[in-house]
Amino acid sequence: METYHKYRKNGVPPGSIVIKFYHSGDQIRGFLRKVMSPGEDDTIFPGEEMEPDDAFRAARNKMSDELMRPVYVELSEGVNWNPAWGRLE
Repeated sequence: METYHKYRKNGVPPGSIVIKFYHSGDQIRGFLRKVMSPGEDDTIFPGEEMEPDDAFRAARNKMSDELMRPVYVELSEGVNWNPAWGRLE
């Protein structure tokens, strides 16, 4: 079971990948961004919304050539963590 970490603004190192989950109609969707150094805008990719499983897979793929850093998760208002996704610390 994968372990993910709660995103806290100014609490993750530059280079970290964050998945932001939000409501899109009655479904949960996500997008990825890479946290940049202070003063720089975060890099957002891809532009389309993804289902949660696809977002987790894409986050790991974005980090495949780097050290295995933790993946951070940001939940928009009204979005609850689904234990089937893994463990959220």
